[in-house]
Amino acid sequence: MRIHAPPSLSVRFVPHCDPSVVREKTPRCAPDVELTEKMESDAAVRRIKPLVTHRYAAQDGERPSDRCEDNGYSDDPKRKPEVRLLLLREGLAAALLSGFVLLLWGLVHLSLQQLVIGKPSGEFNAGRARQHLEKITSVGPRPVGSQENEVLTVNYLLEQIENIRVRTAAGPHRLTVDVQRPTGSFSIDFLGGFTSFYDRVTNIAVKLEPKDGAQHLMLANCHFDTVANSPGASDDAVSCAVMLEVLHALANQSTPLHHGVVFLFNGAEENILQASHGFITQHPWAKLVRAFINLEAAGVGGKEVVFQTGPENPWLVQAYVHAAKHPFASVVGQEVFQSGVIPSDTDFRIYRDFGNIPGIDLAFIENGFIYHTKYDTANRILTGSIQRAGDNILAVLKHLVTSEKLADSSEYRHGNMVFFDLLGVVAVAYPARIGTIVNYMVASATFFYLAKKASLPGNRGGRYVWDLACATGVVVLGWFVTLLSVLIVALLITLLGHSMFWYTHFYAAICLYGAAATGKMILIQTLAKNLYYGGVRLVELGSLYFDVSLLLWGCSLVWLTQRGLCSAYVPMLMVAFPLITRLLLMKEFKHRGASLKYSGLYLLGLALPYVHFMFLIWVVFEIFTPIMGRSGTEIPPEVVMASLVTLAIIVLSSYFLHFIYLVRSTKWILAALGSTFVVMFLLVSAGLFFPYSGNPNSPRPKRIFLQHTTRTFHNLQGQVESRDSGIWINSFDFTAVQHITPHIPEINDSIRTRCREDRPFCGYPWFLPVKFLSRKNWYLPAPKVSPGSPVEFSLLSKEVTSWGTVKMTFSVNGPSHMSLYLMPHRGASLSTWSLGDGTPQFDLNGEYFVFYSHGLNAPTWTFWFEIQPPTEPDPAGPEGMISVAISTHYFFGEDRRTAQLEEILHKFPTWAFPSSWVSTYDMYRY
Repeated sequence: MRIHAPPSLSVRFVPHCDPSVVREKTPRCAPDVELTEKMESDAAVRRIKPLVTHRYAAQDGERPSDRCEDNGYSDDPKRKPEVRLLLLREGLAAALLSGFVLLLWGLVHLSLQQLVIGKPSGEFNAGRARQHLEKITSVGPRPVGSQENEVLTVNYLLEQIENIRVRTAAGPHRLTVDVQRPTGSFSIDFLGGFTSFYDRVTNIAVKLEPKDGAQHLMLANCHFDTVANSPGASDDAVSCAVMLEVLHALANQSTPLHHGVVFLFNGAEENILQASHGFITQHPWAKLVRAFINLEAAGVGGKEVVFQTGPENPWLVQAYVHAAKHPFASVVGQEVFQSGVIPSDTDFRIYRDFGNIPGIDLAFIENGFIYHTKYDTANRILTGSIQRAGDNILAVLKHLVTSEKLADSSEYRHGNMVFFDLLGVVAVAYPARIGTIVNYMVASATFFYLAKKASLPGNRGGRYVWDLACATGVVVLGWFVTLLSVLIVALLITLLGHSMFWYTHFYAAICLYGAAATGKMILIQTLAKNLYYGGVRLVELGSLYFDVSLLLWGCSLVWLTQRGLCSAYVPMLMVAFPLITRLLLMKEFKHRGASLKYSGLYLLGLALPYVHFMFLIWVVFEIFTPIMGRSGTEIPPEVVMASLVTLAIIVLSSYFLHFIYLVRSTKWILAALGSTFVVMFLLVSAGLFFPYSGNPNSPRPKRIFLQHTTRTFHNLQGQVESRDSGIWINSFDFTAVQHITPHIPEINDSIRTRCREDRPFCGYPWFLPVKFLSRKNWYLPAPKVSPGSPVEFSLLSKEVTSWGTVKMTFSVNGPSHMSLYLMPHRGASLSTWSLGDGTPQFDLNGEYFVFYSHGLNAPTWTFWFEIQPPTEPDPAGPEGMISVAISTHYFFGEDRRTAQLEEILHKFPTWAFPSSWVSTYDMYRY
């Protein structure tokens, strides 16, 4: 295709070469191009006649330093001065961009290490809080129903609370303590949906109020129970220690509070949020609670982040932003968490859904690798983490209990808030409706800027719009090809058996997948520059691809804003700052091109949105990297990690595409990235990066669960049909037992189980309804277990109702943790039951899971359900109309261990973290 120069442009050659000007691509001096009419520097991409791009051979005696390209006006002294448009040298461009990224990444990490900014006020004593933390964790794991949880920890908390009450009795406040042991039931759609029943779990509620009483209460919540295999320092003993010290500080104030505060130390959160449900639905103080603060953990130590607020009630966010000493908050985290992408939940959900009250949810998120493991110990939590958490909670509570908005929060209910912090130094918050206006204003400015360029004299007739559309297509196609290429690499790593190599060596994933993604994107753009844009001035291409980035971010801004997402502030920042920077630097770029001054100021203009976005990237990897170690055997972690790294590269490179077209060459950059990728691929393929680590200073353990269980199956007549015993093994990451088998040869694929679809939950004692996460498990034959307190399960009555259903009533007496599974046969259906709100809540496979737990001295559990029998029996299915199974779980005491469990546990390597207990499974047909 023959491409002609625009009519407004005439060309003549001037044998001039300025050694101070860098050529675009040629190894020799190119001819000058004189513009007879003024040319807009931001005009559409102009394709010059092939004659113009003809390269001249070097003249005799020419020095290498004389290489140049004339990109501007003639040197005729009667004409306007020359405009020399500079291009970046490859090494300089690489140094600028890599230095920029590393500098911002360093700033992010520096801000994360600054736990406390400024000097503590002295109101909160972190040393005393640490003493509480060490005392609570000294008793070890504290599962519900254990002496450690129900007696030792409760007694310590009551003792400390009583000391505070006695010492502050003469002050202006009244302190009241109530130990609640509620019984209740509810259904929740967490983990696919199940029902929870609790009996006599423990709550310690402490009300601090003026001596003449309070009609409005603020709630602060923590939990002191733990999972069965962890001392739970971060989850959640440190929060209870902080709350004790905050209670001490508030009670010692000489000025009376305007409103009251309830400090709830709940003893059954790990049992899927049971104790908080018991408080908010049954305690008399709950009716006066207007808002709450929940303290949680998804990691160990670091900074506590506000990751949920509301629903609505923007005044709560405003209170946090106004009062918090060390703000750390993100509405992006809130919207990601509430999307269900992260398989977790907190008491926030219970207070929101069952109490209809708004709140603030805070959690420690760093070092999630040791969350819910034996490594979650008090010594791993820095005193600075305790200090900052205490300063923040105390300041926010003091602000709220003196706020008039707490007294009539319904008046300020409506509306959401956009909120985020900048490196923990300052927090920004504004109403979502204001954010919508700002977002549309920024988007309008962007589209006006692009429309103005399209209307310039040289761009009429759709020339600029066509070039912009083509360039956008090149970029989007490049993204797709890049993601596909990196996913192919991830698939190869998976097939080679080296999944999760980055679990301990995070930056190895950046070097492998990051180098592949970056190299692929640069290669695609370089090919486009050399092949598609063969005769186009590179400075104009640089301008065009800046506009492409602006357009894509502008479109994402409009889309997120229209969906009502507060996270739209991120693309707003990624549009506003680059656009302003571009407008301010337009004159510099027009007259000098990609000069060092322009490049430096351009990157400076990107610094704020980029450093914030890199903080969000850090949060994503800090959360999702450890989650891959406990997300089951079905989710391929390489696909997740490769996708996250590639998406991060795509986003960060959006405004760097500008530089690919302003650099003379990319061959050495591509060579360096290609070499990095090849070397890393060979190292990973050779197995040099082992996924796990038993290093006590920085453990990255592999989680594996073992249950020594006895299974008994009864037929329709109540007779034992079959019985077996074994150690049931579950791996909760994708590598399964690949790395375990060399250490324990008897655990191999020859003993892998299969799901029996005719048995509830495949016929195995699932503690939680997570079989969809871990379909690979193993069953090693072992002797029968004989718990000291075996389960007693019996059918009390069976009657046909007048409306045609069959009502069945059962009684169960067993340990503190049990799971009930109901599987109606084909044609049958449950219509109602005595649990939850009366409506059976089934899981994704049509089965029903009921999670049961109790505290001390709980009575026999009695429940009933009604089932609609099938109209005709299913000859291919199990006999009867329903299969009922009950599993028991012995998490503490003498019944928890067996000789066979102890023997196999000693065989595990130090980098593994096996959790073990004894269980039983009994199935009946009716």
